[in-house]
Amino acid sequence: MTKVAQVLQDKSEQSIFTIRPDSTVFEAITLMADKGIGALVVTQDERVVGIVSERDYTRKVALLERTSSSTSVNEIMTATVLTVTTNTSIEDCLELMTDRHLRHLPVVENERLIGLISIGDLVKAAMADQKNLIEQLQQYISG
Repeated sequence: MTKVAQVLQDKSEQSIFTIRPDSTVFEAITLMADKGIGALVVTQDERVVGIVSERDYTRKVALLERTSSSTSVNEIMTATVLTVTTNTSIEDCLELMTDRHLRHLPVVENERLIGLISIGDLVKAAMADQKNLIEQLQQYISG
């Protein structure tokens, strides 16, 4: 059973993009656009205090007719962030993400952010696990 540690190791892009809660939403969406990502982990003193996504922007700025240059990240971020550790299984992560309708999970060790995994990262890992299992079963059957 693959763990988050392996998923992080296998990721082609290891960068974690973060933003401070007092930054403007404009700074956040500019960073997301520049990096081609859909969410940023909000950190204060290296601790996860929230997550802000394109969905947050759409629902809490655009639809409410706020301005991104005068709205701070902490006004729109999701403050209750579910996190996982490197020892969490991909199955547990997929279940959590499916049940809670999440697309990203911060990976935390000793209260410090060490990575970010997406639903795509987990699906890729689950598919690799299933492929390996199929190969093992085929070898077992063929002797």
